Amino acid sequence: MTSDKRTDYWKANLRLLVVLLLIWFSVSFGFGILLVEPLNAIQLGGYPLGFWFAQQGSIYVFVVLIFVYAGLMNRLDKKFDVGED
Repeated sequence: MTSDKRTDYWKANLRLLVVLLLIWFSVSFGFGILLVEPLNAIQLGGYPLGFWFAQQGSIYVFVVLIFVYAGLMNRLDKKFDVGED
């Protein structure tokens, strides 16, 4: 792999990481702490939505993001021809 291709691959990888971490941060910190009061006006399964995000929602989102990351990295690896066979 050439140096330019390696740099482009690394930039794409970092861009993906930043986007996914921002999503996780906004769900865990934003929804679970900062926006907890407005979200508590909505009920989910008998529990306030803000409480749900703080206790379980951010964990579920994190697990989903792991699978999204794995899928997107596989696609990125194939695009730059560095995938595992």
